Amino acid sequence: MTIHTSLPELTDGLRKLKLSGMQDCLKARTEEAIMNQMSHVEFLTLLTQDEILSRSQRLYDRRYKKANFKGAKTIESFDFRFNPKINQAMIRDLATCRFIKEKYPVLIMGPCGTGKSHIAQALGHCALQQGYEVLCTTQVKLSEEIQAAKATLSYRRKMKALAKLPLLIIDDFGLKPLRSPQDEDLHELIAERYEQATTVVTSNLALSEWQQAFANQLLGIATIDRLQHNAYQVILEGKSYRSVKTGSKQEK
Repeated sequence: MTIHTSLPELTDGLRKLKLSGMQDCLKARTEEAIMNQMSHVEFLTLLTQDEILSRSQRLYDRRYKKANFKGAKTIESFDFRFNPKINQAMIRDLATCRFIKEKYPVLIMGPCGTGKSHIAQALGHCALQQGYEVLCTTQVKLSEEIQAAKATLSYRRKMKALAKLPLLIIDDFGLKPLRSPQDEDLHELIAERYEQATTVVTSNLALSEWQQAFANQLLGIATIDRLQHNAYQVILEGKSYRSVKTGSKQEK
């Protein structure tokens, strides 16, 4: 195979066309093509695949950064052996992300340290790998960001962006009571997302206690009703995984 265009000139052209995936692999692919006597079509096919992979990785990296995960919590790293009562089959089914296509909520409830946040973020990782945009936040941080948007007159833009996210993870719901207008903002957001996008909520409270988190009880009933409809409910029981890990360190 003969390359008529010099590598520096071709590299410059790829740079101008913003084909960085091709540009990065050009030298190695050219050497491979000459060594294996590839046709022009085979050579271009390999470079095209390099560009596609490079773009996919860049998109994933951007989605991962926006997701705001805390650590690498995945399904693979979750210790199912710690609590044999966990419905492992259900969690692994959720990991297929079918619930996102269905636009059904997922409610994960249980005491502190039983793995709620880990499972929620693990599902978020699965969603990212399937090309979905994800945001992982807490009830407190979500309320703070919405209030900040009001202060900068960008409330509508902020709510629109949150409403259209394919997967929104709200961690630690009910850890702090929702004051007015926080409960109103949350209700509006959940109402906008209802049957349009998927929301995952984790809470230390049992579902029957969620209404207590709302200053306005009627808003609470309406919000919880939307979250509960068609929702997958993951109930975690048992002692705290954190306390066991801490204890084992102290023993050493």
